Amino acid sequence: MVQKMPMVTEPAQTKLTETPLESIGPLDTKVVQCLPKMAEGCRVPVFMDDQKAFVPAEIVSIREHGGVREFYIHYINYNRRLDEWVKIDRMNLKELAQPLSSSSSSNNISQEVSQSRTIPATTTTTACASNELPSGNTTTFVLSDDTETLNSDLTQTASLSSLIDCSPAATAAVPPTKIRGNGNNHHSGVHSITKVKNIDLIHLGRYFIKPWYFSPYPEELTSCPVVYICEFCLKYCKDTDALKRHRTKCTLFHPPGNEIYRNGTISFFEVDGRKNKTYSHHLCLLAKLFLDHKTLYYDTDPFMFYILTEFDAQGFHIVGYFSKDKETNEDYNLSCILTLPPYQKKGYGHFMIEFSYTLSKLENKIGSPEKPLSDLGLLSYRRYWSETIIEALLKHRSKDGETESPALSINDLSEITAIMKEDVLAALQNLNIIRYQQGSYVLSVTKDLFDSYQDKRRIRVDSKCLFWTPKLSTKQMNQLQNK
Repeated sequence: MVQKMPMVTEPAQTKLTETPLESIGPLDTKVVQCLPKMAEGCRVPVFMDDQKAFVPAEIVSIREHGGVREFYIHYINYNRRLDEWVKIDRMNLKELAQPLSSSSSSNNISQEVSQSRTIPATTTTTACASNELPSGNTTTFVLSDDTETLNSDLTQTASLSSLIDCSPAATAAVPPTKIRGNGNNHHSGVHSITKVKNIDLIHLGRYFIKPWYFSPYPEELTSCPVVYICEFCLKYCKDTDALKRHRTKCTLFHPPGNEIYRNGTISFFEVDGRKNKTYSHHLCLLAKLFLDHKTLYYDTDPFMFYILTEFDAQGFHIVGYFSKDKETNEDYNLSCILTLPPYQKKGYGHFMIEFSYTLSKLENKIGSPEKPLSDLGLLSYRRYWSETIIEALLKHRSKDGETESPALSINDLSEITAIMKEDVLAALQNLNIIRYQQGSYVLSVTKDLFDSYQDKRRIRVDSKCLFWTPKLSTKQMNQLQNK
């Protein structure tokens, strides 16, 4: 018998944008007359449990459930993971507004997305043209790059908006690109069928987890109160009995593929999307429950999957994963990344990002994640890039007694960290440490900044525990054959 565990839920992240409304009390005649007019697209304040207040919301879908009318609503200016089914008693029907016209709706969506950004704006979009250094004990690094070239690169980096996840409104008019496997293609708008979460609850290993988004599981599973998933092969079952029968036949106690990293109880398994299609497909379905900005398709052949696990007496339990394109002209070292909700806020996301760059170093490549990044993905990468660059600068700062400022270039930082040049520039601007001083660019880093970034990661990659040989790409194999 599977023991019921506490449900994992996502805390609210965004502040209210309007003053909370008071409860409406009993429905009067005028309000009752509004009921037949309620339709998809209507906007109405809905009481949000997390905020303990009424929040403007849009009705996405309507259903009859157990003889009771329910409404699937999206809270305006909030992430879609907070969308939910509510009953009419949580609505302030006195403020009900009919659906907007298509043009007005499009403008409203654009405004909503721009207002709902939770990512702090980059502190500076260009280097500070100032001779004044930050207060406190400051270390200065002279950048040996050509001033005009670096100035052009900084301007270009500051204007890049592709780092941030595109909004549905902004991408709706873009024609779809060629579809590839494991959810690595950015969606071009939210389709109506995917707006509504279709799975209420999943059971995975020791945890019951509430999904955040739609995932195209078989339709017969959508009516199940809980979908049971084998934590080793990721096959889905409709009830506990089906899961028990499956476990008597399933021989896996770890992901398929090769274990390429083990340090204590933490392991990485490398899974080939072509050799392990069923597992890869199940992994994509699971991941789509928690990733909104990716579109899932079924050709996993072009991708490698790196599964992060925790080991105990029962086996290797999946913590998260990232995927990587086998053949890429842009040197992307990561296509998609997910830490499952029970394991979030424990440093595993940064650990997987560091692992992807460790593989890039072994391949003698400069890596970068596929763009555009989601909001949460950008936050994670900004933090990793900042920590890694500060760590590199710590190793290159002047020794005690030396008066001359150390010199290095952006390309030096890129080669040391395996981070793409554009990402290095974005991180330096976000840190607000690149400055124009006396005709050249310098990096000015205070002691407080060094201290705040010094080895704060909970889990680090130990390269001695990695047993992995880079695979030759098709282009490299052709070059060797021609020789």
